[in-house]
Amino acid sequence: MVKRKEYLEKLIKSKDKQIIKVVTGVRRCGKSTLLEQYQNYLLENGVEKEQIISINFEKIENEPLLEYHALYDYVSKLLVNDKMTYVFLDEIQTVPMFQKAVDSLFVNKNVDIYVTGSNAYMLSGELATLLSGRYIEIQMLPLSFSEYFELVGGDRREAWKNYFINGGFPYITYIEEEDIRKDYLFGIYHTVLLKDIVTRKKIQDVSLLESVIRFLFNNIGNIVSAKKISDSLTSYGRKTTSATIENYIEALQESFILYKAGRYDVKGKQYLKSLEKYYLVDTSLRRLLLGDKNSDIGHILENIVYLELIRRGYKVSIGKVGELEIDFVAEKGIDRIYYQVSASVIDENTFRREITPLKKINDHYPKFIVTMDEIPMIEDGIKQINIVDFLLEI
Repeated sequence: MVKRKEYLEKLIKSKDKQIIKVVTGVRRCGKSTLLEQYQNYLLENGVEKEQIISINFEKIENEPLLEYHALYDYVSKLLVNDKMTYVFLDEIQTVPMFQKAVDSLFVNKNVDIYVTGSNAYMLSGELATLLSGRYIEIQMLPLSFSEYFELVGGDRREAWKNYFINGGFPYITYIEEEDIRKDYLFGIYHTVLLKDIVTRKKIQDVSLLESVIRFLFNNIGNIVSAKKISDSLTSYGRKTTSATIENYIEALQESFILYKAGRYDVKGKQYLKSLEKYYLVDTSLRRLLLGDKNSDIGHILENIVYLELIRRGYKVSIGKVGELEIDFVAEKGIDRIYYQVSASVIDENTFRREITPLKKINDHYPKFIVTMDEIPMIEDGIKQINIVDFLLEI
């Protein structure tokens, strides 16, 4: 089992602090395992077993606790007097009005609360109001390639090929059979679709929702809008409206399936309010729905680079330089890095297409072209870097 060091360190740093720790992320990205790893850390560092209360609300034996009064009463009776009690509530969004139980537990002395959830909606509305300023969110993603490679070992190029094809959902690494991997991914997809989107949003036309999902999955890395999707589906006989499409996109984002990258005018130094791009939480879901025949290596690489930058704590935007585009502008504090992503730039025309927008940027921040090519190139300080070296930070 690979340790999710980045996330584990955040939990360790926030230990015993009077703030609720909320771990969010798509289903099966490893949130429950992270809590187990953190609980093991506590036990190894002087915490007694009776000081840990852990409830997973997806387990049938915990169904009686899905009512928030019952949850509060159950946990309250297990609190340890005069010692810190660590309370773990896994997939808390399944408990209606759970925030009332969490808030009531939080006001107790010597209670350290950790919750996980698979839907960003739980951090909006009443919860945000009730717990404002009293929680931190730790956003979790499936395995990075670095974590994946640490888990599987072997030849890094072979590992990269498998990661590119199968994605980074942790349990996938233990499944050798292609048909079982496919069934497992379908299970994740349908759980998110039915539990986190259709049921919560009360969507009647599930077929239309799936059409929207297929459109978005097929257009990762392309500029899209609700109107463009609406017009496209209407032309194929699926009449809908921009408002409906916006509602579906919002639900996909709240379920951590879809991530939006806005646009940044590099010369004008301002963020633009239209023409966004969307990326998937894991490209294995694209392959699952669209198959290999629809694969676009360049856009899949772009998706993987986008997620890696998010993992590294960058705010990521699409860059605009006049009429040209930079794939990613990555910002963290006062630091900024520009990235172009392409399957290959061995062809001279492709290389010129990718490097030209970077050359038009007049500042002195680092600029990279990330590709699958093995031959490094550099021009005017702009470096080409192999995707595996980039992901492993070599």
